Amino acid sequence: MITDSYLRLSDAQGAITADAVSTNTIDLSIAREIGEGEDIFMVFTVTTTGTGAGTVVFSAIVDTDPALATSVTTLVSSGSYVGTALTAATSTNGLGTQIILRLPPVIGSLGKRYLGANYDVTGTVGALKVTCDIVTDISDGKKFYASGFSIT
Repeated sequence: MITDSYLRLSDAQGAITADAVSTNTIDLSIAREIGEGEDIFMVFTVTTTGTGAGTVVFSAIVDTDPALATSVTTLVSSGSYVGTALTAATSTNGLGTQIILRLPPVIGSLGKRYLGANYDVTGTVGALKVTCDIVTDISDGKKFYASGFSIT
């Protein structure tokens, strides 16, 4: 997965303790054909583990306002994730929890100028921090084997 700082919506954004939108937006007036003919993904990577039993729903949103607060349209959302199940990277789990949303190709036809991410928090999730990137390919090659397992 190749990331680009211009396509980073959140950079270890947090602590996400209440409903929030990404700290950055992508201005779609510069690239109107986003998502046309090629799959693109919004990848949320947990950088600080959640500590509460509350839940978070991750969403891709578009709006006419760069603050993502005027006329928001949700493109796609994840299911609910419990805060304690959202874990940051360690030496044993690799990247940590990743939530991947495929963005629909309808983005350019909605008449909205700004693309961003939304974090819908219910209850308490602790000091959760998340990085969110827009990418064209995803790293789904994580392999986990039992201790002592050998490959020949």
